[in-house]
Amino acid sequence: MDLNDAFYFVQVVEKGGFSAAARALNIPKSRLSRRVRQLEDDLNVRLLQRTSRVVTTTEVGEEYYRHATDALARFEIAETAVRRKTNTIEGTVTVSCSVGMAQFGLDQILPRFLRDNPGVTVVQRASNQMEDLIKGGIDVAIRGHMDSLPDSSLIQMRLARVEWHLFCSPEFHETLDHGDDPVALSNQPALVLGRPGDTHQWLLTDKNGQSASVPCSIRLASDDMSTLKNAAALSLGLVALPAYVCRSEVNTGKLVRVLPGWTAGHPQISLLIPSRQGMLPAFEAFLSFMKQELPTALTANTPANAQETVN
Repeated sequence: MDLNDAFYFVQVVEKGGFSAAARALNIPKSRLSRRVRQLEDDLNVRLLQRTSRVVTTTEVGEEYYRHATDALARFEIAETAVRRKTNTIEGTVTVSCSVGMAQFGLDQILPRFLRDNPGVTVVQRASNQMEDLIKGGIDVAIRGHMDSLPDSSLIQMRLARVEWHLFCSPEFHETLDHGDDPVALSNQPALVLGRPGDTHQWLLTDKNGQSASVPCSIRLASDDMSTLKNAAALSLGLVALPAYVCRSEVNTGKLVRVLPGWTAGHPQISLLIPSRQGMLPAFEAFLSFMKQELPTALTANTPANAQETVN
């Protein structure tokens, strides 16, 4: 029996079907199907129940899956032990992150990681949609969130807490008459990240814990932070973005912070991984690098009027 066939079978089960597994492995679906059938022939048993829409494990297939995953994990541990002894760091790491994190958080440090680790290949999936790590074949996700993430099956490593501020162009700022009163900004044109509802509000908090909800008029809604930032620099309205995203424009005077005593959110940035079991050296090297370098990348050279806090 070929051990690779057991690996292919496990991938089909974890990805929920042949098509998804074939995409994740970058091999033809026909080849994957043929290998799994060969495994069933070798074992003289049906492991998968196939229909036109879904693929499920049979009773014996479920039992085989449990043993196969354990065996494959042990082989990964054995390979890791050998690679550690030879000090070889190589392999592929697939990382999921938002478009904003790719553009403004990882754009400088990820090339540095690759330069320092020539044997490692990184596959970056930049999307504002949260992917299923296991079904998507993702090794690690970098995500921002306000509260604890609900999926308890994932291991969460907290990296940093960043502040969101309100920004606008200097010219637009001159038209505002608000002092330090958030309510005075009501119904100003807004540049909004994501897909807003019928109404939109800035949810602001000051250093004393006081909060304010400020209604605004949506001028532009976009999933792309660069578009919103550029629109703000052109005096089209107010925008709430992470401080690190706008630090270059603040330093050059293209943007100014509005209401310096108030923040528009302070989400947590975390690394998420499916499991610590059988981590290869390339993956361990990537995690170690991110834990050390990403918090610095999110806070370094931040102007005094746009400081972020890190746990």
